[in-house]
Formats: sequence, structure tokens, C-alpha cells
Amino acid sequence: MSHPQNNSPALNSRFIALKICLAVIDGGRSLSQALPEGLAQFSDRRERNFTQNLVLGTLRWQYRLEAIRSHLLKKKLKAKDEDVNQLILLGLYQILYMETPEHAAVSETVALVPKLKKPWAKALMNGVLRTFLRDKEAICAEVDLKPAFRYAHPQWMVRELRKAYPKEWENVLMANNEIAALTLRVNTIQQTREALLLKLTEADIAAELHPTAPQGIVLLQGVDITSLPTYEEGGFSVQDPAAQQAANILSPQPGERILDACAAPGGKTTHLLELSNNEAKVFALEKEPERLERLSENLYRLDLEAEYQAGDASLPETWWDGNLYDKILLDAPCSATGIIRRHPDIKWHRTEEDIEEVVSLQAEILKALWPLLKPGGKLLYATCSILPQENTLQMQHFLAEESTAKEIPIKAAWGEDSDRPGRQILPGTSGMDGFFYCLLEKISPP
Repeated sequence: MSHPQNNSPALNSRFIALKICLAVIDGGRSLSQALPEGLAQFSDRRERNFTQNLVLGTLRWQYRLEAIRSHLLKKKLKAKDEDVNQLILLGLYQILYMETPEHAAVSETVALVPKLKKPWAKALMNGVLRTFLRDKEAICAEVDLKPAFRYAHPQWMVRELRKAYPKEWENVLMANNEIAALTLRVNTIQQTREALLLKLTEADIAAELHPTAPQGIVLLQGVDITSLPTYEEGGFSVQDPAAQQAANILSPQPGERILDACAAPGGKTTHLLELSNNEAKVFALEKEPERLERLSENLYRLDLEAEYQAGDASLPETWWDGNLYDKILLDAPCSATGIIRRHPDIKWHRTEEDIEEVVSLQAEILKALWPLLKPGGKLLYATCSILPQENTLQMQHFLAEESTAKEIPIKAAWGEDSDRPGRQILPGTSGMDGFFYCLLEKISPP
């Protein structure tokens, strides 16, 4: 992508990109918080898109770019100079992955150094980037000998995925680095997906039906979602096709009492309501009170009704009304290793130690919610993870411990099943995120 000229020195795309990357890498903020705040400064769509692509790409390839930077620097920079470090990565990313002419990538990046108020860094930046231009192929070849650098993932994650998926691990890592298309989920109370597809076609927007998500339409071009036909009227939502499978598996019916645990921002809540013609009695629970506002906005735009409340799913005594549920959707807290292609900062923020903690929390919530289910009722356990500890192994443990739980095999045209519980979708399969589902039924104790 060529970079549109920016005549405003106060609003430089590359500098805004640098500040966003620093907020994520050095400041520990999530990309979903830092990116919208940074992009909100732009009125020009081309500038906004360029900045977004630069940020997402630099974070997506952070580990490979860091390895190249380490190869180029004679000695490691100090922690207080992370801004210089990140600026080098932004320059390297433009040279390697963007259509920006190489000389422009170097000169525009070096031109930002005065903003850092570190005059010594100008010669360093210039020398590092020009050295890379000269020896690019040899440096990349050496760096890429290590899979963690070649595929830009932390070493522990490469090791875990290699162990879990000995045949597919490289495909999984490559899929994590792809740019994910946006998928719409048609609000079937208002229209069919064929009707929406026709409206998109008439508006010259390239799109196609998703092969395995019955309400899914894949957008084949970048667009402003809010400008699409029927957005304001609540004619559709944006939801990955893997996440769309949840409500279809649970098959909500009018009048059923359904608990959606860990519900915000409400994608699955609203889908449950749509599939029941807004007649299921859905109770949406969310631990973070501030996230309930987004859920409320989605319900309002889609013209749907549900009860919702802030509460901890592992502590039902603080929010449960005492009436059993026909169905429970537990979209459990997880490592989010299945949605890295949409949230590349997960590679940076997630650690190996986090996995043990989240596995323990999942087990705690499962144990707490199971008594809230009617005999004969169904609980759908879901994660956007691809790690067996959180998925098949978690289900094996629960089924071994809970005598009233029985797995109902999910028959579907998507995902992988095995002799272990549940069904796993790997990232990139039919354009989907990585997701895991396991459907359980409550039976009489043996």
C-alpha cells in the first residue's frame, strides 16, 4: 500500500502507529483499546487505514522483526529506549511487508527520530535500516532458521502447538499471521442472508455466503460496517463464522430459560435471541460491568430483549434467582490463542504461566454452573482457544469427575473431532477463527 501524503506535521501516520505499538508492547494495553483511540485522531480514511495496517502488521510480525533488529544492532538498547526499538521495527515492517518504496520507508522513519528527542538515534536508525536494505536476504535467511522467528510466535506457543498438532502446527502458525476477513451474521428475524447478499451486491460490495455458517456472509473487501445496507435497522451483526456456530449448536427454542455466561459484548446473546425469534428467555451474565454497555447497545440496535447483569460466573450465589436453566452457554475465559489473526497482541500479552491459571478458572466456573442446569438440560462449553489443556483435556477431566454429565457428539461439516471430547476448529479453516465446542447433557446419576 502506498502511503498518502500527510501535510500535517502534528498528525503523522507513522508516529501515531509508533505510539499505539508502544502502548501495547511497553504499556501493556490491549490492542482493542489502544488502536481505536489512536485511529480516532484521523478524519482521512486512507491515513486511518495506512496506520491500522502498519500497527497490525508490526505487532503481527513483532517476534521476527525483533530477531532481525537484534541481528542488526551491535549492542542491545536500554529499556528506556523502547521507542527507538519500536521505531526500528516499524521501519523494518514497511521494508519487508508493505508496498511503500524502500527509500521512502527509510527516510520517513528516520524523519520521526526528532520527535523522540533523542538526537543520537538518527544516525543509528539510518545505519540500521540501510544495512538491512543491503543485506536483507542473507539476514532473513539466518533469522528464519528458527521456527519461532520465521512464524513470529513466542517460543513457548510454538512448542505447545507443535506438541498438540504435530502435522498441522506450521499451518496454524501461518494462519495466525493472515489478515482475517470480516463476516456478517444476518439477523434472521428481519431478513434472509440471501436478501442481504443481494442488497450488498446492488451496493457494489463484494461478498459471498459462508459455506458452514448458516447465517454468515463473508465480506471480500474492506468497508465501513456502519455504512452497509440495514446496519442501522439491526439487519446484521459482525461475528466470525466460528463464533456463529455456538447458537446453532445450542438451538434455542421459544420459552426456554437460557444462561449466557461471560456474555459481553453480546454476539452470542443476540444470536440466541435471533434463532428463537426473540422468544427465548435469555439471561446474559458478564463479570466486567463496563462491558455490559456494549451488550446493551447491541440488543438495542438489533431490537432484541434479554435480561443482563454484572456478575461472576463462578459465584452463582451472588446473582442466581434459584430457577434452573434449560440451556447454558459457557463461553469460558481462555487464552484466546484461536483469534490471534484478529488480535496479534495476544502473542505478546499471553504467557505460558497464564494457561495454568485460566484452566483452573474454567474448571471452577464449570463446577459452579453445572448445578444450575435442569435434568435433561444442555450446556455448551466454548473457547476461542486451540490449546488442548483448555479444551479436550478440560472436558475429559470434567466428564470423569461429574457423573451426571454426558457428551453429545456434535455432527458438523466444520472442525475436527477425535476420540476425545468436543470439536476443534483450527485458525484459517474455511476462513474461521480457532474455536472449540463441547456439548454436554445432564443425565440422572448412574
